[in-house]
Amino acid sequence: MQSAFKGGGEAAIEKQVAMGKMTARERIVSLLDPNSFHEYDLFVEHAAKDFDMDKKFLPGDGVITGTGTISGFPVCIYAQDFTVAGGSLGLMHARKITKIMDHALKLKVPIIGINDSGGARIQEGVNSLAGYGEIFYRNTKASGVIPQISVILGPCAGGAVYSPALTDFVFVVDKISKMFITGPEVIKSVLGEEISMEDLGGAKVHSEISGNAHFFSESEYECFQQIKTLFTYIPWNNSKKADPFPKKAPRSKVYDIEKIIPTDPRQPYDVRNIIKAVSDDSDFFEIQGSFAANIVIGFGRINGQTVGFVANQPLVLAGVLDVDSSDKAARFIRFCDSFNIPLVTFVDLPGYLPGIDQEYAGVIRHGAKVLYSYSEATVPKTTVILRKAYGGGYIAMCSRHLRADFVFAWPTAEIAVMGPEGAANIIFKHAIANSDNPEEMRKRKIKEYRRKFANPYVAAAHGYIDAVIEPAETRKVVVHALEISSQKSERGPKKKHGIPPF
Repeated sequence: MQSAFKGGGEAAIEKQVAMGKMTARERIVSLLDPNSFHEYDLFVEHAAKDFDMDKKFLPGDGVITGTGTISGFPVCIYAQDFTVAGGSLGLMHARKITKIMDHALKLKVPIIGINDSGGARIQEGVNSLAGYGEIFYRNTKASGVIPQISVILGPCAGGAVYSPALTDFVFVVDKISKMFITGPEVIKSVLGEEISMEDLGGAKVHSEISGNAHFFSESEYECFQQIKTLFTYIPWNNSKKADPFPKKAPRSKVYDIEKIIPTDPRQPYDVRNIIKAVSDDSDFFEIQGSFAANIVIGFGRINGQTVGFVANQPLVLAGVLDVDSSDKAARFIRFCDSFNIPLVTFVDLPGYLPGIDQEYAGVIRHGAKVLYSYSEATVPKTTVILRKAYGGGYIAMCSRHLRADFVFAWPTAEIAVMGPEGAANIIFKHAIANSDNPEEMRKRKIKEYRRKFANPYVAAAHGYIDAVIEPAETRKVVVHALEISSQKSERGPKKKHGIPPF
């Protein structure tokens, strides 16, 4: 029994520690509440015979599984043990993982997977591939039913990366996490290109460029703290709501909502300060902060209840929607909808990003994901238009037309097919061209267009906006909107499932 607890032995453990990594057992103990971990299948052994495998003893077959709690929150968990055969996945290794995944789905509690593995165990051939397939199937069946968390704390290559990709949130640690389909050696042999493991699939790559990771940290300890924080915002499963917290007012002296947005409509500002100005204690737990930063997503609380915030970020690309930001927002919206988390949307964007690169990258398909996700969502949806809301961007950002429950606008809101400057150039093209002073005429026509169309009152006159509010009223009206819609019940037409624009 003692040898089973020691994994791959002292030498292998020392090597793991020398790489700046905790052991699999240390990781579980560090993440879970003290003395809450209950381990299962400690004595499971592999059944491989070929390539002298019958002579090898692999404690626990390289993976630790069990249950425990995080801040009293019940979870199922597994951690691959790199000290045992490099954490490679064989048939019994996979069966241990799928067994604890089945427990999680049956018991309706979250599943946490700590990935640190050299990949499929080559000596077991197709049995290893079968093991991955069984894991992927369960990831898919559990999707939208229980929260699924992946923690990448070592290599995760080849087919192994698809399990994290199927889960809800992926956590990575700088200089430790590695994710890629094919490693540097394969790329060099096939394409003749040289690249390091870090530059190909390191934590920063997936946090900033690919968007495959949702949370980045500098250490394993910081990563575990992030996971613990996340669990304070989400429910155990899709039949529950997140646990409420004591109500707290925002820190209004630090985040004065009336002073955040500049008077010059062309000047950018940080929309995260708007979120903090309305959220309890001005807390905001941002997700994917370094990826597609032109949109901001994350969790906060209003009157003690968890809400999911989606907001255009004027600091980056004027807050436009593009391929990556559309994917980022749509995925988050669907998570919130699956787990009964109300959505609050702050709108300030000039529309979708134009350009050949975006068109070739499929901005039509990707942009439609936002439309689909908001339209599909049945949780309470509250929208506040802060400044610009032009064209398709106005529709996509949870407009009344996509069935937002409440839509509010600040007096500074401009709602139109396009910005006043562009619209005036088109509508009044001949009047401007034939004027004695074209520039002066253009300015007059821009002003005329803004007065007639680029303001919230025209949309309000059609009932597309419920109320035009002063910035200082924002939290109050959002609180009321969430309270009044807390028992919302909405069902769509009977169908097996929709077909999103994947």
